[in-house]
Amino acid sequence: MRKSCLDMVYELAKTDSRVVFIGSDLGPETLKQFKKDFPERFFMEGISEANIVGLASGLAMEGKIPYINTITTFLMRRACEQVILDMCLHNVNVRLLGSGGGLVYAPLGPTHLAIEDMAIARAIPNLTILAPCDAEEMKRLMAQTVDYQGPIYVRIAKGGDPVVSSPQLDCKIGQPVLVRPAGEALVITTGITLKLGLDAADQLATGSGMKVGVLHVHTLKPLDTKLIQEVMAPVRTIITIEEHTLIGGLGSAIAEIIAEAGYNPAKKFKRIGIPDVFPKEYGSQASQMKSFSITTDNLVSILNEKVGA
Repeated sequence: MRKSCLDMVYELAKTDSRVVFIGSDLGPETLKQFKKDFPERFFMEGISEANIVGLASGLAMEGKIPYINTITTFLMRRACEQVILDMCLHNVNVRLLGSGGGLVYAPLGPTHLAIEDMAIARAIPNLTILAPCDAEEMKRLMAQTVDYQGPIYVRIAKGGDPVVSSPQLDCKIGQPVLVRPAGEALVITTGITLKLGLDAADQLATGSGMKVGVLHVHTLKPLDTKLIQEVMAPVRTIITIEEHTLIGGLGSAIAEIIAEAGYNPAKKFKRIGIPDVFPKEYGSQASQMKSFSITTDNLVSILNEKVGA
């Protein structure tokens, strides 16, 4: 997914001279062709993320469209003040491309695990948040970022994730995608958890005939509240699943919508995600997700429990 994201930056640069790339201590092969073709628009800085966000914001104020890539934790934690004051306060067209969203960097431990990045980003005015499910959806969303007004944070997954998105379905920034029509239950996903939602829906359709809808939220902010409410309205059971802390992410956003909608009768609602803890184990992204029960099996179990209750 990261390669597809950066390849798109190069493709966008070929047709728009405003596009600038800024990297923070990345490998020498990163966007090698971009550097060769557009050396005046390629900047590889050291480990100075706060300074880079300030640099990008200044370039954006002069009409450029900077794309910054580095590890997510360095953007959303280390450079948070600059993201807020230099970038979002001035509503400039900077694109933060955060590698390793969620539990991707599990081998490196809690210092590199971006489990609260979307919660931080949701609290910052003007900041759009994108969490594509796979490389193909990444390409479709990245193509829209040049002319999009305001700052954007793009959450990049591990890479090599199976392609589950469909080019036949509309993919527009700010508009959730109803991948499967709602039935007895609705699963709401973001990022790579779309695959878990689809797998659970398939298992239940085959095993028990339960019809489970899947709504994929690739844009966590701004949320199309009206569309989400319309999809949820006829459904009794709603489950959210995310590779993120349960505080402040997708589940919190959907809970807020449900609470303010005042559905009567009330919805049966459950969030799946990372509890309010620092991950203590080292390992792989898959092993960490399993340890927090962010799995298809757990989703199927909860759906059976909630729908049958």
